[in-house]
Amino acid sequence: MKKFLFLIILIITCEVQAQEQGKIIMSNPLNLSYRFQTDGVCRREAADPVIILFKDQYYLFASHSSGYWHSSNLRDWYYIETKTLKAAEVWAPAVFVYKGAIYYLGMGESRIYKSTNPEADEWEEVKYELRGLGDPAFFQDNDGRVYLYYGCSDNELIRGFEVDPENSFRAISPEVDLIPHSSDRLGWEVFGEKNEQYDKKGWNEAPCITRQGDYYYLMYATPGTEFTSYCTGVYTARNPLGPYTCMPGAPFAIKPGGFITGAGHGHPFKDRYGNNWYVGTMIVSAKEHFERRIGIFPAYYQDGYAHAITDYTDFPFILPEKKVDFSRYNISADMNLLSYGKKMKASSSLESHTAAMAADENIKTWWSAASGKIGEWLEMDLGTPMELSAIQVSFADESFQTYRRDKVIPIYQYIIEASLDGIKWKTIVDRSQNTKDQIYELVLLDKVIKTRFVRIKNKKEFAVGNFSIADMRLFGKAKGKTPQIVTGLNINRGKDRRRIAFSWTKQPVADGYIIRWGISPEHIDNAVMVRGSQAEFGFFDCNISYYITIEAFNESGKGKQSNPIKID
Repeated sequence: MKKFLFLIILIITCEVQAQEQGKIIMSNPLNLSYRFQTDGVCRREAADPVIILFKDQYYLFASHSSGYWHSSNLRDWYYIETKTLKAAEVWAPAVFVYKGAIYYLGMGESRIYKSTNPEADEWEEVKYELRGLGDPAFFQDNDGRVYLYYGCSDNELIRGFEVDPENSFRAISPEVDLIPHSSDRLGWEVFGEKNEQYDKKGWNEAPCITRQGDYYYLMYATPGTEFTSYCTGVYTARNPLGPYTCMPGAPFAIKPGGFITGAGHGHPFKDRYGNNWYVGTMIVSAKEHFERRIGIFPAYYQDGYAHAITDYTDFPFILPEKKVDFSRYNISADMNLLSYGKKMKASSSLESHTAAMAADENIKTWWSAASGKIGEWLEMDLGTPMELSAIQVSFADESFQTYRRDKVIPIYQYIIEASLDGIKWKTIVDRSQNTKDQIYELVLLDKVIKTRFVRIKNKKEFAVGNFSIADMRLFGKAKGKTPQIVTGLNINRGKDRRRIAFSWTKQPVADGYIIRWGISPEHIDNAVMVRGSQAEFGFFDCNISYYITIEAFNESGKGKQSNPIKID
């Protein structure tokens, strides 16, 4: 009987492990072959994304990318270099599916393209009789009628009108003013890295729209694509051309903290199971202010209220393979960040790019070896043995001189080793023969290992450029105390009600904190990750009262959220 029970337990355990291994786990930013730009400072860029589901494949279009990507699962993307989509080099594509075909319109373009077979790069130009528009977006309503929205300005409004796709997309309604500039009320529209530059006007741009039930949600990006404050606001209406009112609880998507920030210019979409997502622009802006990346965020809509979940989305999360309710469903892969602030050393370092910068959870800074030679290495000491489940090495392209017109794109080849004592090493990841252009791969280990030291070694000679890493991010679990409920939370909303200052009692074991805010105890949905024990932000609606909570986290787990505090 005991043998039989043991056999049953063994079978169940194997099934559970198989199910865990079968999950699709990813992290932001998306692990794309981000294209090097054609001039100026050598840097990668992809922004202003649209994702559509077409013939059971996902297609991702972005600005200035010489092509587009396709995927079967939203994690693994394959690049299609286009020769027939002549507008692929313009900014801000508008893409939608109409009667079994994809239509593509670029910013400022007076031509539109159509494809029924984008995987084979088969596009044709079709007749289009409208002027070029800034940041255009298409929307087809449930009744089949099609609308076109546009706007990209620090003073002009977001506008929209109905078009006839059967007649060269001619306008068949007057243009309607939809979203005004309201930075005197809405803090997230104030220009600047922290919405602090009151002498300049923020940019309202990139309208996009979805219908959920009886409500239309018209979204727009603001205040500037280069800022960590870059976010997506939202207005709601009962008609596709309004009138629209700013949704209490906006922004719809905001991510001003964490390893990578930003949740701006993008587009809502559904996966094949009917789950709602938002694909948005994320920010690097270190080498050049248009240096950007792409992320996806789960979203939900409830009778005129909408929200995209951004907290912990640059940690590993699970892509659901069924219909779920993202207002209740937790997508976390239950892996903690182990690498923040850990002791680092390297084979060599540039003076301005030290080894410690590869453990600071900041994509804007990076470690660089003094060369691109084989054998350059970077080592992390976790301080004590921890359970390691996944590794994301975010490469930094230091001193590369590669441009999109170049035929040879640098490919990183490397191995990752682990050790309990720093003397005996075992290879746990082997990418020494890698042929893929990928700089944000989340490597899931075949099994959890216990280790204290982790080291990455370069296995490819770079003739130009250095072996360099923004962060070597380790995920898993550490034994230790999880943080307690944060105490001493003080909230100060001054004369400028768009800004709120926070301070709290610092916890010795905490690595960071999540401040959350919302319009009711049931809707505390927006969030920002911070370090230290104080912060101030200027992205609030001066007409709204807020409920605030805070939680602490570390390498062992998350603490409980504090009770909501109302601030008028």
